[in-house]
Amino acid sequence: MSGQLTQKKCIACEGGIPSLTDEGINKLMPQIPGWELTTTNQDGAEVKALTKELIFKDFRAVMTFLRKVEELAEAEGHHPDFSVHYNHLVFTIWTHAISGLHENDFIMAAKIDQLNN
Repeated sequence: MSGQLTQKKCIACEGGIPSLTDEGINKLMPQIPGWELTTTNQDGAEVKALTKELIFKDFRAVMTFLRKVEELAEAEGHHPDFSVHYNHLVFTIWTHAISGLHENDFIMAAKIDQLNN
């Protein structure tokens, strides 16, 4: 299912547009299996986000994967937040400019999964 998302390109989002509705989010969630709908803090407010934890063999494997994500993020113009804990990598994705989720976030999640396969 994520194949549809991986064929798309993130579009620049400078704000001024609404974030996805619950209906829009629910339509896209099945296309990114393993990702969770969560919330994160942005400027003191809770905003909807996508989160996924990946586990690798060791720290070096995480960093090798993150270099691929770096290239993807630059190509897409969409940069996920992440944290590394030795061999655990946690992504948190949302569109800061709209303080919520946009289709771009789902595209990025699907493309991260594609890199990991």
